[in-house]
Amino acid sequence: MLILIGIGFLAGVITAISPCVLPVLPIILAGSASGGRRRPYAIIGGLVVSFSFFLLAGTWLLDQLGLPQDFLRDLAIGLLFVLATTLIFPRVGFILERPLARLSRRPSGDLGGGFLLGLSLGLVFVPCAGPVLTAVTVVAASHRVGAESAVLTVSYALGAAVPMLAIAIGGQRGLGGLRRFRAHAAYYRAALGAVIALTALAIVFNYDRRFQTALPGYTNALQRHIESSALAKRKLGRLTGAGKGAARAAASARLEDFGPAPEFAGISQWLNTPGGRPLTLAKLRGKVVLIDFWTYSCINCLRTLPHLEGWYRTYGSKGFTIVGVHTPEFAFEHVPSNVRRAVKQLGVRYPVPLDNDFATWNAYGNQYWPAEYLIDKRGHVRHAHFGEGEYDKTERLIRTLLAESGSELPVSSALADPTPRDIVTPESYLGYKRLDRFSGSPVVENRVAPYRFPASLAVDELAYAGNWRVESERIVAGRDARLRLRFHANNVYLVLGGHGRLQVLVDGRRKRTLQIKGISRLYTLLRYLHVTDGLLELQFSPGIAAYAFTFG
Repeated sequence: MLILIGIGFLAGVITAISPCVLPVLPIILAGSASGGRRRPYAIIGGLVVSFSFFLLAGTWLLDQLGLPQDFLRDLAIGLLFVLATTLIFPRVGFILERPLARLSRRPSGDLGGGFLLGLSLGLVFVPCAGPVLTAVTVVAASHRVGAESAVLTVSYALGAAVPMLAIAIGGQRGLGGLRRFRAHAAYYRAALGAVIALTALAIVFNYDRRFQTALPGYTNALQRHIESSALAKRKLGRLTGAGKGAARAAASARLEDFGPAPEFAGISQWLNTPGGRPLTLAKLRGKVVLIDFWTYSCINCLRTLPHLEGWYRTYGSKGFTIVGVHTPEFAFEHVPSNVRRAVKQLGVRYPVPLDNDFATWNAYGNQYWPAEYLIDKRGHVRHAHFGEGEYDKTERLIRTLLAESGSELPVSSALADPTPRDIVTPESYLGYKRLDRFSGSPVVENRVAPYRFPASLAVDELAYAGNWRVESERIVAGRDARLRLRFHANNVYLVLGGHGRLQVLVDGRRKRTLQIKGISRLYTLLRYLHVTDGLLELQFSPGIAAYAFTFG
């Protein structure tokens, strides 16, 4: 139990410093600055209480009362607008907050109003879907809430509360001096009310999601070390009874056969199928299928969507399809109309079954949002990946499975066939985790550092020059970033992401210029009629990310 408490608390702390908390911070700061010294504690206390209780029992309670699953979220957003109104129009605030004065001897807006604001925030706070939060959600959805899951939830909420409380207190002290200017007190309160109202409006129209997904997941490494450690997986797996079945495919680095994939189960509705008719894996036999477990408010899931859509667009006519199993994390995600609207707004075109009872999730023994399971044309699970990342690897495996029965795959500047037909330069990863045949300056991990080319390179060796941030799976270009590689191949391909321009030179002569546009994918750098030896030099705009070379 103590280990679970520690894991939950640390996971909460990580959540509170991640992009997921950013949408509620303006409300916490504005709400804290508009009251007395105890108001930040009241706000965070209300958030912890409502988030913990309704995460564990919200879906069950709404079912018992016969209310829509998004009732509480809509009520919370309404309360945020009401509280904003009390700040903008003090007379309204006096009338509405007067009953709350009984909660404390202090002014009504201090503890009572602060706690009510915190209760509202707990219902609109949508943290990142890490393993701890996933475990609690699965237990609550199956109505198996017990002492361990309750303690894990509270410890998670308290962990998230500590940094948020520090921010609230710091913000109050920083802004508190403004209250000395009594002549402008009314304008000050109105401005804080406007901040709360505008933030609530952003939540209504999902602008908070767009802002969060535009930021990188800078706490992913911390989350992997805490929530995805072997100890955490073992403890959380015991709590949920998951981690078996098809999920074992993620433990393998090779494309093995893990047996027949579980059939879709307990699906309440299908989106993006003709007439809403259900699909089965039996009907999909003969296609390569990617099962993607997701939910529309999960930031990690939203960041994978451009890659999924790119694969569906490229390979959809070549015997490949995606089924996006929507398994809800929060009560409001159970509502079909909410999911349908999100699917339309996000531009998701592939079939989306609604797995509201976690039946398909449990059939796969799944534990993560997002999670991808690759299924071959015979209906067997061949690979699984949990979380974000490894998009280039997943795409290569999709192409491999499509090629098993001789499918003709697209070959273009956007997606080239990397299969070598001769002895050529081997696949070359650029991140420090699998960096090989590297020459030149010593690698500095995870921070921007200057590099210099060596005097010469042997065949298949590569080197960096200029400023680079070398991460575990990729390199990110800084000022004057360049890369050299002495290759032996017909064709040279490179997985790239970000935005900017890439200059391609061979033996000092400029060959072409590529425009890199956001989504990480495979680019063709060079094509020759015969196997060629040359010194490739790439000149990068700052911000472009490079992952791995392949050769043909």
